[in-house]
Amino acid sequence: MFEELDNLFQSSTIRPTFEKVHVLLALFIFDENREGIGRYRLQKELLIGEGTAKSLIKKLNKNINFINVNNERKRRGHFLTDLGFKYLNKVKKMIPIVKEGKSSILKDIIIGTETIYTYFCLIKNAAYKISNGVSQRDAAIKISGSGATCLVYNGINLIFPSKTHLEPIGNDMVVNKALLRYFESEFSKEAIKLEKNDVIVIGSGDSPQKARLATFNAALTLI
Repeated sequence: MFEELDNLFQSSTIRPTFEKVHVLLALFIFDENREGIGRYRLQKELLIGEGTAKSLIKKLNKNINFINVNNERKRRGHFLTDLGFKYLNKVKKMIPIVKEGKSSILKDIIIGTETIYTYFCLIKNAAYKISNGVSQRDAAIKISGSGATCLVYNGINLIFPSKTHLEPIGNDMVVNKALLRYFESEFSKEAIKLEKNDVIVIGSGDSPQKARLATFNAALTLI
């Protein structure tokens, strides 16, 4: 499905410095700010430089027509076009939610200090694309996050992923029911149902922006 983004990365000179994680997360951010969001705000949210943000916005507008600018009230910035919404909805069928988590609740399954920030997302029907979660952790660290933890829903419990989903489930692999109820509650607020073989990724970082990028980059390894 990422073929539609290929035109963003084609260049006869220098390849863009933004990554797919920045592009896709930008679409979520535009969706959260439907009245428009400016370049400087996007730059801050994605932790990219001014030139990179300018290039990303230009290419999203000119190359694939995913965003447009409100010319009547420029201070409100850019917003998704119908084409952008259509593509984002395709992404949301696989990753329907990206949301800041409560670190106090998630502290038992993440590694970090008291000041760590967390985000979580849901990847639909991705259990068989994950082994032990190492690739997802590495993807989170690559984008300057602190790490990522993955949980698989087997239809009854949330469990930590293993190299093979056919091996017996030990008690040490099962996450406590309170955490399952927490995620179910968060998903229900968005009318999302947790289903068998779904995967939850919890990313962490020393800022909310880093935690969100870490979570989303880890999630993209399962798409």
